[in-house]
Amino acid sequence: MIGKLTGHDDTIAAIATAPGVGAIAVIRLSGLKAIDITDILFPSRDLAAQPGHTLHFGGLHFQGRVVDEVVVSLFRAPKSYTGEDVVEISCHGSPYIQQQVMDALIATGARLARPGEFTQRAFLNGKLDLTQAESVADLIASNTAASHQTAMQQMRGGFSKELFALREQLIKFSALIELELDFSQEDVEFADRSALQQLVDQSLVEVEGLVHSFKVGNVIKNGVNTAIIGRPNAGKSTLLNTLLNENRAIVSDIAGTTRDTIEEVLNIGGILFRLIDTAGIRESSDTIESIGVQRSLEKMREAGIVIYLFDVSELTADDLLTQVRQFDQEGISYLLVGNKADILGFEEARAKFATFTNLILISARDHAHIDELRERLVNSVMGGAINTENTIITNVRHYAALQEVYAALLDVKKGMETRLPGDLLALDIRRALHYLADIAGEVTNEDRLDYIFSKFCIGK
Repeated sequence: MIGKLTGHDDTIAAIATAPGVGAIAVIRLSGLKAIDITDILFPSRDLAAQPGHTLHFGGLHFQGRVVDEVVVSLFRAPKSYTGEDVVEISCHGSPYIQQQVMDALIATGARLARPGEFTQRAFLNGKLDLTQAESVADLIASNTAASHQTAMQQMRGGFSKELFALREQLIKFSALIELELDFSQEDVEFADRSALQQLVDQSLVEVEGLVHSFKVGNVIKNGVNTAIIGRPNAGKSTLLNTLLNENRAIVSDIAGTTRDTIEEVLNIGGILFRLIDTAGIRESSDTIESIGVQRSLEKMREAGIVIYLFDVSELTADDLLTQVRQFDQEGISYLLVGNKADILGFEEARAKFATFTNLILISARDHAHIDELRERLVNSVMGGAINTENTIITNVRHYAALQEVYAALLDVKKGMETRLPGDLLALDIRRALHYLADIAGEVTNEDRLDYIFSKFCIGK
């Protein structure tokens, strides 16, 4: 476990609510002198004599004047978010008043908190492990139901419980194997190799599932870039407007109307799709349009998924096959969407492109089959329904560490199959344990923690 980090004996203060004007703002203090500092500024009540989890109303005084009438909330250690004495001052939401309260607290002995320092103290004081602490930032940043539920599940310790159970089993076997080393000359085995084999096989399945969940978790947390690609006049801008239910892009029968990319965010089934309407891909002598086409190709290659939109009357099956082969060759994930099927006729369009079983036929203008397109978009990036009750990895640091755990467990499995000596098996087990502990924050350093919590907002 890490030791005491520098600067954590201070009493810290920060505005905990969002910047700007509001009805109420909350200013938070944490540390040994949090109550004493507030007591000096709040003569209405002897706060030092009050129990924790109580509210107190009165005037906040500084330099001989009343700054504001406030409500003071007391949380005494260790029953607080940080595990320290915590005071929360609810004042009126004027930015001027907020700054006056902060100035008074700092002048009386507090210092301005660093980003994430309240949650960092909660971690250092054992109120949260590192995975739970990191999920706090994810919860604050969540902007869909799926990202909210995933962050809540991790903050409540779902991921931590899985890691703890796995570590406990591995620690037990590691201890028994290392005990055998003390009796190597007697040729005894304290660890049941068949049980260890079963544990390693089960652990590999669990860790592999967590590693694979990162693909889904990354989509839930960050959304997916979705490029709408196609020839001029395929209806890309109309489709963007239809998906957004607003006239975001200019629609015209003139080819080449869209000359630059237009980006909007759409929430479908709890997943954020960052829709990118691109310039039509074609040869052009127009310099500006040519630049737009190049940007379209760049967006296509950067996108998590491409909607290839085409006019079913204009494109032939051979043309579509050529495009599909290009996508496959470049490793691009795509959906084939045939537009203007109402003009040609849906049945005739199906017959024309019968060999393409994954094709979706729509009419962007008439909103026909748009719900099917939305459903296919979600399925294409999620691989099915989202179950946020399961543990889903959303953090790159966790993902990298779990890959190391998986590699170590594979080495243990291979070592057992080749009858590797116990001392070498123990090394691989300890390697797996090291990375499991690293995820939970049991082996880390001050620089690592400062980096992780620096991504939090100030006041959290």
